[in-house]
Amino acid sequence: MMMALAIMFGSGLASGPALAAESGLEEGPSGGAMVADALVARPLLAVATVGGTAIFLVTLPFSALGGNVGEAADTLIKTPAEATFRRCLGCSVSRRGDEF
Repeated sequence: MMMALAIMFGSGLASGPALAAESGLEEGPSGGAMVADALVARPLLAVATVGGTAIFLVTLPFSALGGNVGEAADTLIKTPAEATFRRCLGCSVSRRGDEF
């Protein structure tokens, strides 16, 4: 009996986000997530973008010889730059669609 109640209760909780997604309700980031993003994550990501650019420039001759300049630029510069400047405040995923 208790196991059946636990399964019914658990499945109800698990389906809550799915039902919210189906109904068009989107839950935005919390205020705490926005503050942490603005004070911690964005400055660190900006430093990662600048550091990635420096590493990219130092390794550019080797990337050119290997024929993977575009891949190196995407990994070292574009990815942290998109996370820094294109992501909404407090969100965990960058916007997609427009080219950066």
